[in-house]
Amino acid sequence: MFFPEPRIPFVRSGRGFYALVRHADVVAASRDARTFSSEPAATSPAPPSWLSALLGTPMVNMDDPRHSRLRRIVSRAFTPKMLARLETDIQATAARIVDDLIAEGPRDFVSQVAARLPINVICAMMGIPERLRPYVLRRIDVMTEYSGVRGALTSPRALRLLGGNLKAIVDLHRLVARLGRARRENPTDDLVSALVNAEVDEGGERLSLRELGSFFDLLLVAGNETTRNALSHGLRLFTEHPDQRDLLLEDFDGRIGGAIEEIVRYSSPIIQFRRTVTRDHVLNGHPLKAGDTVVLFYPAANRDPEAFPDPDVFDITRSPNPHVGFGGPGPHLCLGANLARMELRIMFRELFDRLPDLRTTGEPVPLLSSFDNGVKSQPFTFSRPARSRVEVRP
Repeated sequence: MFFPEPRIPFVRSGRGFYALVRHADVVAASRDARTFSSEPAATSPAPPSWLSALLGTPMVNMDDPRHSRLRRIVSRAFTPKMLARLETDIQATAARIVDDLIAEGPRDFVSQVAARLPINVICAMMGIPERLRPYVLRRIDVMTEYSGVRGALTSPRALRLLGGNLKAIVDLHRLVARLGRARRENPTDDLVSALVNAEVDEGGERLSLRELGSFFDLLLVAGNETTRNALSHGLRLFTEHPDQRDLLLEDFDGRIGGAIEEIVRYSSPIIQFRRTVTRDHVLNGHPLKAGDTVVLFYPAANRDPEAFPDPDVFDITRSPNPHVGFGGPGPHLCLGANLARMELRIMFRELFDRLPDLRTTGEPVPLLSSFDNGVKSQPFTFSRPARSRVEVRP
């Protein structure tokens, strides 16, 4: 089905798009990157050209060969060896979060738990000192607030949030650029060092500081928002489906993997990405013309009854579970998916081991966004902890 796009101030005027909602269509478009291009933009609406000129082009908005070369460099941070090195740090961070939670008492699950874990992991990967992490989190919150703007986009509030959003992005670019310059002089074993000292192509080009900033933006969305949202949605789902929670706790190690996949399928933390058709093509019997835009809607694909029996049932034993919650298969499949799985596994273990009656109370406050299925706040409660600390498990 074709949908027109309204004119939005400060961005390109779209010609409209075709919505891909069937699981098979989303998978097919994800795999065929030559026909369904991520350039000039994979987000909706497409950002204005001046923004890319100012801040650089994120990897998500690139096609091969540039995309594959950058992805090879970034993938060094997500190898099994690197993830194993991160696991102990993630466990320690999760334990600190629950320590603080017990000391403070329950207020808001998002700010006290879900928002804290992924940003600390990302900052540790990038080599950002702990003293600067609250600074980073505050700017992420500003960026997220603008993505939830509704109503007149030329209203004083919208314009104020737009200005704050751009300033937050620039602040983060400057922060990581300073770090990048320092790592060029004195490399360490963090991700920034790997990015700014690596050769991107055969000509000896290195990742520029502007490109580094663009990658940091992407990591903050893909690596932070996905885990943050899945944690928030997950606690609500386990509260609303106590039978599934009991099933998980009967055999946590054996069922947490399936539970994470089902949380991601059921909640679809990222709502959509767009693609530009590069050549005339027929998809599922529907003719598309070169230059057409399609939008891949992941929540719809993840509830397609042709791919998922009883799609509206939350079932942590669902198998197979070919969800597209980390993006469809192909060159843009989320690099950090296994890191997100590790974070979710460790955080849920820490929470349920130490606070066995943890549950949500009341409805979450959603982020009003067409891109990010975010939760701004979630009331919750727990009583006395089961014990002060959990035993660290391999």
